[in-house]
Amino acid sequence: MKLAIVILNYNGKNHLESFLESVIESAEGYNVIVADNASTDDSLGFLSKFKSVQIIKNKTNRGFAGGYNEALEKLKGIYDYYILLNSDIQVTKNWISPLISTMENSEVAACQPKIKSLHNKSQFEHAGAAGGFLDKNYFPFCRGRIMNFVEQDNGQYDYSCDVTWASGAAMMINAELFHKAGGFDDDFFAHMEEIDLCIRLGHQGYKFKVVPESVVYHLGGGTLPYLSPKKIYLNFRNSLFLIFKNHKGWLLPMLLKRMVLDAIAAVKFLFEGRFRFSWSVFLAHLSFYKNLRSLGRKRAVLKKDTTPILKYQGNILSNYFLEKRKKYSQLNKRLFKS
Repeated sequence: MKLAIVILNYNGKNHLESFLESVIESAEGYNVIVADNASTDDSLGFLSKFKSVQIIKNKTNRGFAGGYNEALEKLKGIYDYYILLNSDIQVTKNWISPLISTMENSEVAACQPKIKSLHNKSQFEHAGAAGGFLDKNYFPFCRGRIMNFVEQDNGQYDYSCDVTWASGAAMMINAELFHKAGGFDDDFFAHMEEIDLCIRLGHQGYKFKVVPESVVYHLGGGTLPYLSPKKIYLNFRNSLFLIFKNHKGWLLPMLLKRMVLDAIAAVKFLFEGRFRFSWSVFLAHLSFYKNLRSLGRKRAVLKKDTTPILKYQGNILSNYFLEKRKKYSQLNKRLFKS
């Protein structure tokens, strides 16, 4: 079995200094590759010290989606599996073996470790936590993190289960399936591109797992802070992209519902005095309208006989804001179904 651990880097020399050596030490003989997204800091100079690390130099910064696509295209046909790893991840001893064991099941397209916070190691981390899901309106959440509420890890989710999506912060994926699916969607640039990819593979009948025996710690916000206008823009825009491309059934009612909910979010930002966030939501919708033609072409590949994906058939916004259910354990498990 050939496995490559691929780290995408953009001006992340400080993260490489902090975390790369531990990744190399834990690699168990597998190849460690850093794909540099045309960094302007001294990342490449720092990387030259590591003779065992292969460096792929991308021509421009095409974001998370395009950056990985460009780099992994150069590895196509060489490896059976990739582990896509953020540059601000601290790994633990023997974190790779449980992931490999999970991927031996041919039905599994990708899996992720349990992702905890580097700032507070007793707590889950926002980007992936203990496995990702979508609600019926395509709002993402995780075991261990709903909206901005992050749980303490008390072992309550120390069991493997099927999830809707595996986090791009630390994802092991079948290389052949990645390329057959066309990789990430470049137009997403960053954020939610891994959810889009998992949905597309899920529609082909493949499964996704979280593997809590494997643990990593994520610094988080290494490229964009979790609450920044740019991230708000990308998350709102890419959520609309994802729905348009992948929703099975009547598309217009779903889009109208999301537009109403997005409008409520924009008004909420206004009342909170976060004017730039509200403006970001408006710009996200403008970009969505500008991309309708290309999105239509992508949606055309969605076939009627595709496999339904695992989703939470409840309303996570209602659960969180009205019913005050802020933990995955408080949700109705009967509503998790395809």
